[in-house]
Amino acid sequence: MVVTATKFKTHFGKYLESIAKEVIFITRNGKTIAKVVNPPISAVDSLRGMLKDVPSDIDLNSLREERLSKYEDHV
Repeated sequence: MVVTATKFKTHFGKYLESIAKEVIFITRNGKTIAKVVNPPISAVDSLRGMLKDVPSDIDLNSLREERLSKYEDHV
């Protein structure tokens, strides 16, 4: 999809939803100035390396199991 910078700013929410399905090229004065894509990463991958003392082999399933065990301890 190709959209002008002005339209992109004005209808940001609409285009934010579209990014999940397709690449958006933003233009200004008829020239492409940006390409917006949905990165194929999970939330776990995006947080890995940001937190201290977190094992590098942590994954979504281990996080889920840990969260459920803490929940069961409090119930």
